[in-house]
Amino acid sequence: MASPTVAANAYASLQKMMERGGAEKAGQATAGPSFSALLKDSVGSVLEAGKKSDAQTVAMASGKANVMDVVTAVAETDVAVSTLVSVRDRVIQAYEDIMKMPI
Repeated sequence: MASPTVAANAYASLQKMMERGGAEKAGQATAGPSFSALLKDSVGSVLEAGKKSDAQTVAMASGKANVMDVVTAVAETDVAVSTLVSVRDRVIQAYEDIMKMPI
């Protein structure tokens, strides 16, 4: 289960992605970042969390890191992967619903 701090960090990260992609283009206001840009940023953040977790694990194995830091990094990675899997499941469900619609 995710701690409130991890959840708050995830929400803050999503807000930053939304702000970054919400810039105006050539005088034309956009509704926000494209879905592909959000997906790309999300996958990138999951990869970064995994790399951080791996680095913390290696550092602990060599005696340079605290066990608590490793547990925190692994928990953040778990939350990121769980979020990504949930989004994937919702996208697949939406696709299946669209395919079932009559033309």
